[in-house]
Amino acid sequence: MNSRSVYRRLRTPLTLTAAATVAGALLATSVAPASAGKGAPSQHRKPTVVLVHGAFADSTSWNGVIKKLKRHGYPVVAAANPLRGLSSDSAYVKELLAGIDGPVVLAGHSYGGSVISNAARGADNVKALVYIAAFLPDKGESALALSGKFPGSTLGEALKPVPVTQPDGSQGVDLYIDQSKFNHQFAADVPKDTADLMAVTQRPVTSAALEEEAGEPAWKTIPSWVLVTAQDLNIPPKVQKFMADRAKAHTEKAVASHAVSVSQPDKVADIIQDAARTVR
Repeated sequence: MNSRSVYRRLRTPLTLTAAATVAGALLATSVAPASAGKGAPSQHRKPTVVLVHGAFADSTSWNGVIKKLKRHGYPVVAAANPLRGLSSDSAYVKELLAGIDGPVVLAGHSYGGSVISNAARGADNVKALVYIAAFLPDKGESALALSGKFPGSTLGEALKPVPVTQPDGSQGVDLYIDQSKFNHQFAADVPKDTADLMAVTQRPVTSAALEEEAGEPAWKTIPSWVLVTAQDLNIPPKVQKFMADRAKAHTEKAVASHAVSVSQPDKVADIIQDAARTVR
């Protein structure tokens, strides 16, 4: 399936993925990833929390969550998810994980859930996975396929495709949410001035990344927590619940839009801390 055929499928009411907020890489600690978690005796050290944003967002979508985690003494690293392809995005995060000393709680939002499921496979320091309004694909599944498993997503109708030339010279498609539709589609419970900024600073995801099939998922071997967002127009709550049940995850619900890390950061931080408290 080529990029344009993927976009055509995203235009149907049953579609697709997404993610959180605004732009770039943010190291939430004042140290480099390789030294995150250092500075305390190992028996008293809290696990490092690594946060992976999804499509139409960037690491600043975690800002409220980061503030609470840091107040509670957790080292935090917010990864800059490239949003170019599932395999390459996962490889990038996997290298980041390898540079962190000590145990890790790995959290992903939206498409970031697909990334952490791949990246944590074989990463021995990852002790818990947390999925925030996120995909938990099984082997051979894509974000695109999962988003249409049950009705409820209106993301396809809100997307704006932009043709792009890939580094290898091939043609691809970047997907944005139309700015005029962003607030309702992605961040309905976020204050308007914040959502307006998120719409402008959103980062696109390639249609190829949403189409790419996942490998063997880490949630089959690593304990998982899931926060289901009941007012989500990107990944329908029924899809989120199906994936959480299949993974036998510890599951909680938030009455929130897809941008729950922005609208309810305390709720998101709480479930991450629930996972972190199990790490010894």
